[in-house]
Amino acid sequence: MLLINEIYPAICGESRHSGTPCTLVRLTGCHLRCRWCDSAHSFAGGTRLAVPEIVARVRELGFNTVLVTGGEPLLQPEVVDLMRAVLADGRTVVLETSGTHGDGNLVPLSEVPAGVCRVVDIKAPGSGVDAKLIDWEGIAGLTRTDEVKFVVAGRDDFLWARDLVAGSSRIPAGVRTAFSPAAGLLAPEVLAEWILEAGLDVVLQVQLHKVLWPQRERGV
Repeated sequence: MLLINEIYPAICGESRHSGTPCTLVRLTGCHLRCRWCDSAHSFAGGTRLAVPEIVARVRELGFNTVLVTGGEPLLQPEVVDLMRAVLADGRTVVLETSGTHGDGNLVPLSEVPAGVCRVVDIKAPGSGVDAKLIDWEGIAGLTRTDEVKFVVAGRDDFLWARDLVAGSSRIPAGVRTAFSPAAGLLAPEVLAEWILEAGLDVVLQVQLHKVLWPQRERGV
């Protein structure tokens, strides 16, 4: 059984799938408390559902792409069975994860089923997350079908991310890398200028779902 916070039709707001209609499956629970978190409602509550029940709901909504997110979805080990079942149903699975270490239940990035697009949100200092929690070994195993993103809350975050992208080997070659401004903390145009000034070969990413539905806190 999985503790599910919500399941609903959505438009993918980030990653290479941005703009794609999808079924969003949000799991309850997170071991982090990012300062700019926009889904704190996922920390608690929800309904326990078996994998076949979730797959049935996915089929009912009908979209080919399924976005599995949280909170931190990898805190619930049975999410692996869910992703396998959705893949076996012939659908595209996108997983949003923090790519961090946690308690003994947290599924390592390396155990995410083959065929799932792993979108890893690497936590910059402005998130308030201890850098020691970042699973660099798991990130090193990402491939061209996966992605990393940096949410940038200010200049210090940008410089930290810039140095990782341009000056280290911790991001595997060929992995799509996106920089996203923290909503309400950094203007997208400022981040765009910083990227151009630094000559970074990264994607500037805004949260499309917030552009479409700026007044909604849930269901986007």
